[in-house]
Amino acid sequence: MPQFTRRHLLSGATGLAAMTAIGPALAASPLRQFRPRGGDGFGHAQFDALLQAHVRPDAEGYNRVDYRRLKSSGQGALKAYIAALESARPSSMSVAEAQAYWINLYNAKTLDVVVDHYPVKSIKRINLGGGGLFGTGPWSKKLMVVEGVDLSLDDVEHRIVRALFGDPMSHYGLNCASYSCPNLAVRAYTGNNVRQLLAESAVDYVNHPRGVSVRSGRIVASKIYSWYAADFGGRRRLKSHWGQFAAPDHGAAIEAAALGRFVYDWSLNDLS
Repeated sequence: MPQFTRRHLLSGATGLAAMTAIGPALAASPLRQFRPRGGDGFGHAQFDALLQAHVRPDAEGYNRVDYRRLKSSGQGALKAYIAALESARPSSMSVAEAQAYWINLYNAKTLDVVVDHYPVKSIKRINLGGGGLFGTGPWSKKLMVVEGVDLSLDDVEHRIVRALFGDPMSHYGLNCASYSCPNLAVRAYTGNNVRQLLAESAVDYVNHPRGVSVRSGRIVASKIYSWYAADFGGRRRLKSHWGQFAAPDHGAAIEAAALGRFVYDWSLNDLS
């Protein structure tokens, strides 16, 4: 595993000073009222305990979720945590605390949606009236209320996380409950750990076949890198981005290979 440097941890992060609507059109309308402009924080110990109890890394470093157990014994705590998040004021938080808050809210609500409909083979089969960029699924449905604003998962990802923070590393924290997503972290994000955990997730993803692989001299990568290529500086800069997190042999293979195709597996990240 590569050693982290400050360059790795901050790579790609433009911060609030560069609030630009990049990538798909879904990022074009930022919800600026949520721009963090304070110094408050938020405690995520409840979510931390839930993740540690229900997320199980497999032998290949892929984090799977025990949805069956979460549904039977953890859903009440999950809903209570989401309710606590909805009662908070992320606009009064610091930048790091707000970024952690929104990533956790997205991930917690995604888990909640899946558990509500479990057993299910794919989150795309949970059609709540619109899938946004992906056609079918729960992403366009207004499912949360924060500071009096009705929000969908799409709103959180595209109009808040991507649009307000301008940080491509956030893609490594947001988990859509599917095999080809970056790992759902086994710890909750906090203002203190968000940069480090995102960097660790990037390493896990880039070095796993579902993230970036090289086959017969051609790169096969996750569609995250085509859907949101602009967030990473465009397709011409993808190899440079991957090289920051790839293990030495893998990085050399990426550098020598041609950019090939992009794939995505929507199978649920289930333990069973």
